[in-house]
Amino acid sequence: FPGYILVRMDLTDDVFKLIKSTSGVTGFLQSGGKPVPLEDFEVKRIMKNLEVSQEVPKIAFNKGEIVRVVEGPFVDYTGKIEEVNAEREKLKVMI
Repeated sequence: FPGYILVRMDLTDDVFKLIKSTSGVTGFLQSGGKPVPLEDFEVKRIMKNLEVSQEVPKIAFNKGEIVRVVEGPFVDYTGKIEEVNAEREKLKVMI
């Protein structure tokens, strides 16, 4: 949920206007033009998903390194890294 902020509050008209006028705030979850509060179970589910989806530390590979395949049809083969595509998290290895 990038870009979302979960807030527990009593939403009065004054608070609503203050938050809407805050720089960077683009809106609320709404139905019929009115903010819709999330139920506690919905917030807990969102928070649990955030815990599970925390980023795994990235392991850096460099072109020219020798690596060993750890699973799949080429398990235990070694090869030399020819290309590193960090964005797609892919390597091209010559075996």
